[in-house]
Amino acid sequence: MGKKSEGKKAATLPVDIGISNDDRQAIADGLSRLLADTYTLYLKTHNFHWNVTGPMFQTLHLLFETQYNELALAVDLIAERIRALGFPAPGSYSAYAKLTSIEEADGIPSATEMIQQLVIGQETVVRTARALFPIVDAASDEPTADLLTQRMQIHEKNAWMLRSLLES
Repeated sequence: MGKKSEGKKAATLPVDIGISNDDRQAIADGLSRLLADTYTLYLKTHNFHWNVTGPMFQTLHLLFETQYNELALAVDLIAERIRALGFPAPGSYSAYAKLTSIEEADGIPSATEMIQQLVIGQETVVRTARALFPIVDAASDEPTADLLTQRMQIHEKNAWMLRSLLES
């Protein structure tokens, strides 16, 4: 039998994907803000799903459920990209509260106010993603650019669908 390696810590290999450590850090920081915005929007959307009332209840209840389920999948993709870049992903309410640009809802808003707040939230996520493109493009980080493009398309579509509900 060979020697036991108990107690020995395996050497960590540095991340060597063709993007400098500083650029990877800057991208991971931006993705952490995107993760915080996405998780905060997930929580807000789920809250509204539970608490919506009124004549549009069934429509909004189902729409909010579709959107929060998609957001739940998105947070995993974003966190995994941060990890692939070699950095820890934030994962606590306190971290998200410091990083997010999305405001929490006060009390239980009306259905119309819920829709308005979610439009603002969806568009906030788009702006957070878009702001990250200059560093991502400069670093030739195509996987992150692809992730950002997909997220922006989804959030822009969600904002449009929600906004359409507000038209008379």
